[in-house]
Amino acid sequence: MKWTNLKSLLYRNRYFISFLMMLFILRGAIADWNPVPTGSMKPTILEGDVIFVNKLAYNLRLPFTDIELLENSDPKRGDIIVYNSVAAAKRMIKRVIGLPGDRIALRGNRLYINGQPADYVPAVVDGLRIEDLEEGFYLQEESLMPVHIIQIKPRLSSMGTIVPVTVPEGHYFVMGDNRDNSADSRVHGFVPEEEIVGKATGVILSANLNNNWLPRVERTFQSLYD
Repeated sequence: MKWTNLKSLLYRNRYFISFLMMLFILRGAIADWNPVPTGSMKPTILEGDVIFVNKLAYNLRLPFTDIELLENSDPKRGDIIVYNSVAAAKRMIKRVIGLPGDRIALRGNRLYINGQPADYVPAVVDGLRIEDLEEGFYLQEESLMPVHIIQIKPRLSSMGTIVPVTVPEGHYFVMGDNRDNSADSRVHGFVPEEEIVGKATGVILSANLNNNWLPRVERTFQSLYD
């Protein structure tokens, strides 16, 4: 292809090329979307949800790198974060439970932070279809962070107890809301700050993976926080 032809082709498609470049920058540094293949964050996030990720929530990084250009804020307890886990060798989404310096323990599925126990109230999960509910108990976990709903299995599992651990500097302790079915910091250890991609804020769209990918239209643009 001659240079003049190439220039003409680029000129004719300049708006489309500009759109692709903006999309590249958007996904690299500002915002992203993340499909969720598992139920480890149920009932807050379902398998088949596509989650919006705010990459500017904590810092600004050079697109598609870990080079930090500007720090905005630190993750807070109760934030749902997306991170590229080296330990698990995949991208994950979990809730921040422990901040640097926190002392975390779990006894019979009751969370303790710095010696203070969380409060639990039985919860009714609204807005979920019957096929998206699981056998077990739904509880509001509160007092130590913003209120959110967790689910636990009828029988206490080994996941329900951890000995007290102190979160090191520059790291976070995370857990899934599906407490007995989540490979999180109880399995893969603390999350280094540099692995955090951004804060998950809402559901863009959703499809039922177990029912022919039928859309869950009621979850479209649903916030992950009350």
